[in-house]
Amino acid sequence: MSDILEIDPNRIPQHIAIIMDGNGRWAKQRGLSRSFGHKVGEETVHVIAEEAARLGVKFLTLYTFSMENWNRPAEEIEALMNLLFDSIEEETFMKNNISFQVIGDLSLLSDPIKLRLKQCIEHTSTNTGMCLVLALSYSSQWEITEATRQIAELVKKGEMNVDEISKETIQQHLSTSFMPNPDLLIRTGGECRLSNFLLWQCAYSELYFCNTFWPDFRKAELEEAISYYQNRERRFGKTSEQIS
Repeated sequence: MSDILEIDPNRIPQHIAIIMDGNGRWAKQRGLSRSFGHKVGEETVHVIAEEAARLGVKFLTLYTFSMENWNRPAEEIEALMNLLFDSIEEETFMKNNISFQVIGDLSLLSDPIKLRLKQCIEHTSTNTGMCLVLALSYSSQWEITEATRQIAELVKKGEMNVDEISKETIQQHLSTSFMPNPDLLIRTGGECRLSNFLLWQCAYSELYFCNTFWPDFRKAELEEAISYYQNRERRFGKTSEQIS
């Protein structure tokens, strides 16, 4: 990675999505528990959220806990949920003018966590800077299935004709309908796959995979990803959705 990166402040991605991978492997390399890896990874969330807000990113969506993660050992899930509860610090949001949203099947979460999330969403709703979105108990296949059910119900009630269904119809029924699709998707940890994350929304996103484990992902790594995105924009002179 170069020491000096030229980031064009006028071409910052409007929406960045991140698959935060590698907490467990980072900890294993150091002879530490996976839970400790998740704790250090949570600290990275604050660092990257503040830096993204400073750069002018409008939406930052973080893949925090997938539907598949419910299959992990009970003690790891409990540790993750406790960490999530403790990590929702409204002070960070207020200090950086960040609003907060959550996408996913929240019905699977405990009542204390649901209340904590609800309160944070309400208390930050008037902030006008970046919106930090947690994909929590989330699965893209679940999301698309739910959108399909909602549309089918409208057709069943006679409120919509089959011929009226379009890609815009589906988009409007996704949990991400309040924000634009990601311009840039980053995955840390060396894997090169989407892992059931924003499959519909990332059809035209720039995909950036790096070997850095999430606990080590910092300002320099974020700038490297944004530089990669901007260089592609410069080469083609088009937006991501115009490049197919």
